[in-house]
Amino acid sequence: MKALALALLFVFTAANEAKIYEKCVLASILKRSGMDGYRGIKLADWVCMAYHESKYNSQVVGPPNTDGSRDYGIFQINSRYWCNNNQGPTANGCNKPCSDFTNDDITDDIECAKRIVRDPQGMDAWVAWRNHCKGKDVSSFIQGCRL
Repeated sequence: MKALALALLFVFTAANEAKIYEKCVLASILKRSGMDGYRGIKLADWVCMAYHESKYNSQVVGPPNTDGSRDYGIFQINSRYWCNNNQGPTANGCNKPCSDFTNDDITDDIECAKRIVRDPQGMDAWVAWRNHCKGKDVSSFIQGCRL
């Protein structure tokens, strides 16, 4: 019984440490960081992508992908190409440990996302963006935000 109580305490403590952004707070941070119009990408597309990748949770680590890589943080940055999780081959294009993308400071996540969209794939690098946001009216993702 004591072990169960301790385990529950750990789960509740871990859940309390997670930063889940409100959409307008995230939109404001992204706008201040120069994401609105970056490489021709509208702010609403960034917010839509973050919602569908992580539900705005900065500490999400995705399950293993078919190639063994994992995705990290609010933008689900992939360890095969963009960060190093010390668990397999990586190009580490953002020159960061993946753990840097799972804290509440998303400044480095934003810089890495900018690096990712400079590649030929652009926003298509994010499957969730392709499946849920691309070519769609995503204005609702910033509707009501005072930007």
